[in-house]
Amino acid sequence: MRCPFCGHDNSQVKDSRPTEDNAAIRRRRQCEGCAGRFTTFERIQLREIMVVKSEGKSEPFDREKLERSITLACRKRAIDAVRIDRLVSGIQRQIETSGEGDVLTRHIGELAMEGLKALDSVAYIRFASVYKDFTDARDFEEFAGSIREVSGE
Repeated sequence: MRCPFCGHDNSQVKDSRPTEDNAAIRRRRQCEGCAGRFTTFERIQLREIMVVKSEGKSEPFDREKLERSITLACRKRAIDAVRIDRLVSGIQRQIETSGEGDVLTRHIGELAMEGLKALDSVAYIRFASVYKDFTDARDFEEFAGSIREVSGE
C-alpha cells in the first residue's frame, strides 16, 4: 500500500478489525519509509462496475465519490457518519448485485435520493438541488412543495 505522506510502496499492518457493520476491514498501517501511520479500508467488490455518464463516457464506479456527495448533502445535519456509510454501502450493494456491468449515473443518483429521502429531508433536498440542477429559488420551492404533497404535510 502506497504511503499517502511520502509515496513509499511498503507499509506494515499494525492493527486490523472489522467495521461496525462488518462490511469492511479497517487496517492501521505504518509506512516503512517515513514511519507515518494511516488507515485503509478493505471492502468486498463483487465485480468491476462501469458508470455511464450522461454524455456517454464511462468510468469505473468510485465509492468515495458517491460518499463525498452524500456527505456534502448531509453537512451540518445531525446524521452520524455510520449511517452515511451504511447508505453508501447499500447503494453499492444494490449496484453490484443488479447483474449489470454498466450503470447509468441517473440510476445512482436516484438510489442516492431514495436513501436520503428516508434519512433526512434537508439532505434530500440539498442532493436533489445538485442532481436535478436547480437554477433558481423557484426550483427549490416546487421541489419542496412536491415533498410536502407526497408526505401529506
